[in-house]
Amino acid sequence: MTEISALTMLGQPTPQPASPEEAVLERVPNPEPGMAYCIRFAAPEFTSLCPLTGQPDFAHLVLDYVPGAWIVESKSLKLFLGSFRNHGAFHEQCTLLIAKRLIALLEPAWLRIGGYWYPRGGIPIDVFFQTGEPPKGAWIPEQGVAPYRGRG
Repeated sequence: MTEISALTMLGQPTPQPASPEEAVLERVPNPEPGMAYCIRFAAPEFTSLCPLTGQPDFAHLVLDYVPGAWIVESKSLKLFLGSFRNHGAFHEQCTLLIAKRLIALLEPAWLRIGGYWYPRGGIPIDVFFQTGEPPKGAWIPEQGVAPYRGRG
């Protein structure tokens, strides 16, 4: 998508995609292309399914990116993230699939994702990825998600 008028979901009822493969991510032009600034999305109630047992897995995702020419349209991102609810994949695959789709769509100057997964089998699994060093001058705050400490 190249223009705001080409958006297909914003401002109207849109069904939840059945899978990440079916989900459509949309983009709009960066309103401040000459500035190095960070956009953050947090999804503290992200869910997917274990590919072996079909049981739900839960994560707190934090996505930071410094846009290039494009920013993600937030409704399409919410629907994309929600499409994992019935998707069976390991924690690593879910986290990295989100990063790859956004990189392909947006071609950001920089992107980082933290997947803070709640324990499965008594062991929390955290998955982190970033595209490289953030651009000079961009303020990138810490993600602020504490390591899992159980009930302590």
